[in-house]
Amino acid sequence: MEPMLTTATFETARPTRARARRLVTLAALFAAAWPLAAWAAARWLVVECDMDRADAVVVLSGSSTYGERARRAAEIYAEGRAPLVVLTNDGQKSGWSTEAQRNPFFFEREAEELSRRGVPAGSIRVIPEEVGGTYEEALRVREFASANGLRSVLVVTSPYQSRRALWAMRRAVGSEGLRVALDAPAPGEESPRPFTWWLHALGWRLVPGEYVKLVYYVLRY
Repeated sequence: MEPMLTTATFETARPTRARARRLVTLAALFAAAWPLAAWAAARWLVVECDMDRADAVVVLSGSSTYGERARRAAEIYAEGRAPLVVLTNDGQKSGWSTEAQRNPFFFEREAEELSRRGVPAGSIRVIPEEVGGTYEEALRVREFASANGLRSVLVVTSPYQSRRALWAMRRAVGSEGLRVALDAPAPGEESPRPFTWWLHALGWRLVPGEYVKLVYYVLRY
């Protein structure tokens, strides 16, 4: 026998179809809003530079984006905005180098990149103490600046780390009189662009991961 379609059957189907339409509408709205929201979330992390000249450029450690950091520092040096480039040391080693026959530290890779781009070896300094995070880097930079009579530093890091790095530096420096600013490379070289970061595995580490770190830093320090 053919199943009988009752009024109750139609009344049950209507809410189901309505829920499905609502879900489709919500999905469409999310898909339309997500690229703009993702762009805004990424752009908020990027801090613009507000210092023309400094006593030194400080390149913070970062294995995944060390190249863009070193290249930006070399550009700043070439522009005559700082006479010294200072590198921090996170103790991390890079891949195998056939020239050196070993795995160089990332700060050594940065120094090589700086030299290739015209920064003299005498203008490159390394803070030798290993650091375990950005706030620890900030403390070592503060000590280095105090020991070498630096009154201003221009920090270079990856673009999406820039807001947290600037916060950590200024927090560590406190009222000691050291002026700190930040000049990050534009996204799109090693760091994904703001509109498309969510299409890259590295983008998910750099953007959402940075918000987690920022919250931790504010609560911790």
